[in-house]
Amino acid sequence: MSEEYRKFKATDYVKTEEDARGLLKAATEEDPGDGAVIRAALMQVARTQNISALARGTGLNRGSLYEALSEDGNPTLSTLLKVANALGLRLRLEPVEDRTLGTQPAGAGIPQQGPAST
Repeated sequence: MSEEYRKFKATDYVKTEEDARGLLKAATEEDPGDGAVIRAALMQVARTQNISALARGTGLNRGSLYEALSEDGNPTLSTLLKVANALGLRLRLEPVEDRTLGTQPAGAGIPQQGPAST
């Protein structure tokens, strides 16, 4: 007996804003670092919305939004921020907890500002 697989469609599962947030949270955790999983999840969530209204909320036209979030798309940071904002979300940067020694992110050695000495 052969197994049948269907392409994942968020519209089959994402019914609420909480579902959308969960999908996007999982995407940020599973993304290998190139943004492809996050971009794909944003496209899936966008498809569950009124895409024309979402495009208006980003200030982009519908075609540009589809192109940016498409499989071949490479959205700018500005576009990602606009899409997140239009979805009622914000992008957050946080430290990676499981980094191994010698692979610190750029700027990791920047000293924290303390109280000014007098």
